[in-house]
Amino acid sequence: MLLGIDVLCHSSIRIDKKLIIYIDPYKIENEPHDADVIFCTHNHTDHFSEEDILKVKKDNTIFVGTEDLLINLMKIGFIEEFIKIVQPGKTYDVLGINFETVLAYNIDKQYHPKENNWVGYILEINDVHYYIAGDTDLTPETKQVTCDVAFVPVGGRYTMNAKEAASLINTIEPQIAIPIHYGDIIGTKEDAELFKKLVKEDIEVVLYL
Repeated sequence: MLLGIDVLCHSSIRIDKKLIIYIDPYKIENEPHDADVIFCTHNHTDHFSEEDILKVKKDNTIFVGTEDLLINLMKIGFIEEFIKIVQPGKTYDVLGINFETVLAYNIDKQYHPKENNWVGYILEINDVHYYIAGDTDLTPETKQVTCDVAFVPVGGRYTMNAKEAASLINTIEPQIAIPIHYGDIIGTKEDAELFKKLVKEDIEVVLYL
């Protein structure tokens, strides 16, 4: 299930499974211009990095994201034909990839307001469901997710911390859990290790960063 998947930095994920998919590309080291699809969870610059989007974008790249990204996308060269605007709690298809959006927001802080309608994604690829939570707290919506592989933030302050993320994983019980959103702007390797320690033993935890 993890073949062709890499966490590049922070919350930046690359998936190579027939199509090349990036989620929240950030601090991309070179300019591969190889993205078939780019998914972005929200407009903060560590998730919607125009510089890094342009490094992976090619002429026919499809961009998937929330409505507040539209104007800036068009400013950097995307045309509407190649932009799919999404709302939380919906199902979509792009280039044969079925995916669902999950509302991502803070409960006790104001960095990611619920009313912004920012999202996480559940991508269905080769009959495997990959959940990329985005910047979210432990919410009723996240507890309803069904997936095989879950990428969850553990850095705290702006998102769930390691303890809260482990609680989510122990609730939704994917086969594999991968901590993200640490090691750069916020959070440390120790947060990821604590997360791994707190997750149920029968759930595999994989550390990329």
